[in-house]
Amino acid sequence: MSETKSSPRRKKDGLEVRVRRIHRRDLNRAWEFLKLVFRDVNRETVEYQRPRSKRRFLEVYSSEWIEQLVYEVNGNIVGYSECAFEATGDDNWVNPRWFEKRGMRPLFVEELAVHPDYQGRGVGGFILEQLQHLARTRGCTHLVLEVAENNESALSWYRTRSFYKLDAAIFLAQKVPGEPDLLPPRHLKPRPAPPAEGVGPTTGLVPEEVAGPALAGRKPRASRASGGARKKVVVSVSKDEPDTE
Repeated sequence: MSETKSSPRRKKDGLEVRVRRIHRRDLNRAWEFLKLVFRDVNRETVEYQRPRSKRRFLEVYSSEWIEQLVYEVNGNIVGYSECAFEATGDDNWVNPRWFEKRGMRPLFVEELAVHPDYQGRGVGGFILEQLQHLARTRGCTHLVLEVAENNESALSWYRTRSFYKLDAAIFLAQKVPGEPDLLPPRHLKPRPAPPAEGVGPTTGLVPEEVAGPALAGRKPRASRASGGARKKVVVSVSKDEPDTE
């Protein structure tokens, strides 16, 4: 009986993804991770996706109704999920009665992020399974999340996993005709001709005439007659005669 050599096993790369609840020491790393993941998405969408602000992110950590989970490979964060069992936050638009009327008990997925270098390697699927597991253990019936309408890659990923559209919150825009707040360019007046030599810059008078007798501190001079001799004019009024016009 001849022995047959067994085929060698395929070696795995040994990488595995682990999930755990976030710790305070993870907050700064998780914040930087989210900025990296959503950097390109936020450039292309009207409404910022995530993260809104670091202050809000740190407030979430203190909430007892929100689960924050980190997913690591060799100690490095490669995934993050954030979910809430109630609609929370001052900026939340969710109407709980909409779900109550339909007998739905949703688990609100606020965040699902995968590092760009690990997309397509099963990290996202593992995160989704973890969220489904949380929903079942807490008695929830649905996962509910929000995706930007023009985030085609994310929409495609969710649709292939049986997510469907609940309702439409559509942003509408209308162009308002108006005027610019800054005035248009204006033509300058032509440059004035340079003054003649010995003439003042604006009046055309010689400097002495511009200054005038009062400014020069001198009494006004009597005008000369045509022959060059000075004439003295005397005006007398008789007390006996009435004034006539």
